[in-house]
Amino acid sequence: MYAYLKKSKQSFDALPPAIAALMTVIVNYGGTFVLVFQAAKIANLSPELTASWVWASSIGVGLTCIFLSWRTREPIITAWSTPAAAFLIIALPTVSYAEAIGAYLVSAALFIVLGLSGYFEKVIRLIPPGIAAGLLAGILLQFGIGAYAVINVEPLLVVLMVLSYLVLRRSAGRYAVAGMMIVGLIWLILQKRLDLSSIELIVATPVFITPVFSWNALLSIALPLFLITLTGQYIPGMLVLRNDGFKTSASPILTLTGLGSLLFAPFGSHAINIAAITAAICTGKEAHQDPAKRWIAGVIAGVLYILVGIFGVTLATLFMAFPTAFITALAGIALIGTISSSLTAAISDSASREASLITFLASASNITLFDRGGAFWGLLIGLAAYALLSTNFSMKTK
Repeated sequence: MYAYLKKSKQSFDALPPAIAALMTVIVNYGGTFVLVFQAAKIANLSPELTASWVWASSIGVGLTCIFLSWRTREPIITAWSTPAAAFLIIALPTVSYAEAIGAYLVSAALFIVLGLSGYFEKVIRLIPPGIAAGLLAGILLQFGIGAYAVINVEPLLVVLMVLSYLVLRRSAGRYAVAGMMIVGLIWLILQKRLDLSSIELIVATPVFITPVFSWNALLSIALPLFLITLTGQYIPGMLVLRNDGFKTSASPILTLTGLGSLLFAPFGSHAINIAAITAAICTGKEAHQDPAKRWIAGVIAGVLYILVGIFGVTLATLFMAFPTAFITALAGIALIGTISSSLTAAISDSASREASLITFLASASNITLFDRGGAFWGLLIGLAAYALLSTNFSMKTK
């Protein structure tokens, strides 16, 4: 009897990471995958090629997510490159699709080389913890604010989700986020906001595209894709892991995700990389109080990605059918714990406190100059502030 109860407790203990994984997948497909559909539409891709893109991205992300999380026993959450997908909306119409596939392959090869070289790991280690925490808090702040801003759009839904989170946080702390998500879904069902009657599970068929290599695609797609993914995904993604105490080297992550990108690029996947924003849902305390058990969320997320990939556009479209307010509130409320811990870490070290706060403010302002996002500029400004404030540099007046 005791053994049965112990086993049941262990099984139930897997619920928090499973819910965290589900939320990660819902937020990714419901919040960012629309960019892939937009890029495919603007590039005039056929439904078959679009479905293949969904298949390649989902299966590639799922396999790398499972392998890295299982191998490292850390929640290594992978994803497609969101900033790169936004970039492709503009870039894809300028080249043929075969040339774009060739550019994807070149970009993937660059990540493999960078991972094998070990230089990226050295760069990550040079970033002070306070600066990293300030960067993460600044990036996530927009999502936290967004969760409450959508009260103007869906007041009853969002208020209900916030209240359920607060009540459950007090009475059943570790299951507050899961309960909040369930309450939101029940409300949508009762309001008949989720119409599943027309959903048909259709197995996706991958389409192989023979790549074409050209200097035009190399300069206009491959190199920008590499730089945008590196600064917009890998740097903040690795800092998310570091912020929650996980120390896995960046080199094998870069190498394996680069290899995944290389293998799935001919089927349409533009980039497979470590996740940034959605990763924080699985790396923090909300996924599990014990950090040693959070890797389970990575494996479950990988399995869910593969399921979506098998059924291609069908399930991706299903996730995108959730109201925007629900997705926004879900992400923002789920990240409250991570935002709190990041802000605490950013101001805990008096030596780097001011530079960390500057990093936080610069990242939160979401600067977009020269096709570089807020993460890049926030980190650059923060490191400059840290260098000036932590040395003997000073201006003396007489």
